[in-house]
Amino acid sequence: MPYGEKTEEQLIEFADNIFKFFEKKNAKAVVIACNTSSAVAYEKLKDNYNFKIYPIIQSVCSTLAQLDVKKLCVIATPATIKSHTYSKEIAKYNSEMEVIEIPAPNWVRIVEEHRINQPQSIQQVKEILEIAQSYSPDKIVLACTHYPYLMDVLKKFMPEEKFIDPSVFFAQNIKKDLTVLNDKFEYEKFYVSADPENFKTASELFYKLTELPELITL
Repeated sequence: MPYGEKTEEQLIEFADNIFKFFEKKNAKAVVIACNTSSAVAYEKLKDNYNFKIYPIIQSVCSTLAQLDVKKLCVIATPATIKSHTYSKEIAKYNSEMEVIEIPAPNWVRIVEEHRINQPQSIQQVKEILEIAQSYSPDKIVLACTHYPYLMDVLKKFMPEEKFIDPSVFFAQNIKKDLTVLNDKFEYEKFYVSADPENFKTASELFYKLTELPELITL
């Protein structure tokens, strides 16, 4: 962590190990919530396992392409931006939409390290938004799981309605698909590859864990 700073080879290796772990657990479907993994690893690995894979970028770009906007800005990790997956996928559905891609290398650490309201963090957010604003985008996609948790800072500089959290579209698509399949969740179980205590603390931003995740070695 963060994935956005890893090489393509590392990201593919991480994803492959995780998918093999879930395969041993007899998973019916695996959700790639990470934009970076969707951008770099999905196409390389999607046909190698016996379960369905839901990648966030490839799943939401058809929806983004239908938005009534001419110019869309995507702020993401360096690895996601380097892949140009958002622009490529949106172009499949809407070749007229202009997609601007901007890396925000520090934003994940700001969230993970609980530094959201520190002056240096606010300045780092502001600098990226100034670059985005120079393109006069109609909407800005927060293309990383962590970025929506910066909204209290983001809306200091731009209206909240300017930003899009793609995970909302993603969750709706998955829910619709699983409803059609009539699949039900039987239980929840969390696994981490390092520092369960820190993950339990950090995860309070989005979910209240009742017990420590299980530490595994992939």
